[in-house]
Amino acid sequence: MKIYLASASPRRRELLAQIGLQFEVKISNVQEKVTASEPEKVVEELSRQKAWAVFEELAAGHLLVIGADTVVAADGRILGKPAGREAAVEMLEMLSGRVHEVFTGVTLICRTSCGQVCRKTFHERTAVSFYAMSRKEIEEYVSTGDCFDKAGAYGIQGFCARYIQEIKGDYNNVVGLPVGRLYQEAKEWLEE
Repeated sequence: MKIYLASASPRRRELLAQIGLQFEVKISNVQEKVTASEPEKVVEELSRQKAWAVFEELAAGHLLVIGADTVVAADGRILGKPAGREAAVEMLEMLSGRVHEVFTGVTLICRTSCGQVCRKTFHERTAVSFYAMSRKEIEEYVSTGDCFDKAGAYGIQGFCARYIQEIKGDYNNVVGLPVGRLYQEAKEWLEE
């Protein structure tokens, strides 16, 4: 079976490789359209769009496409990737000293060896608690540039780890892909 990751995220590539899956990256060029407002529905919707766009581009054959999307939610607001320095500072000020949630939606689309198309979509939720950050600490982190390609303007696996007080749920979900659950959901197809 050929496995395709419909994502440009280097973190998702690392996580899939970490669990021993061999895959190719095929980036979706879909124009994302959000109709939902709840974070868990938004990430599921976006992961479906990405996975389906890549699946439709691929020739027939036994394959699995993995689409994913991650957002941070705080105070009823969905925080995606910051558009610039000011947006990153604002997001980090909002998260400082508080608990927020990270949602990752995952869609799996499989074409079985007999040609049947099967789909699964799910989301994972993880609660993350930040220590309070001073304005100087926020500015220092933003100046590393690590915040600009990450939902909520931070990466738990890097420099920002110094401000993480506690997580409840799947750590890998916060990095960008709940690979344990992904593997369990796809196992029947992977073993075919």
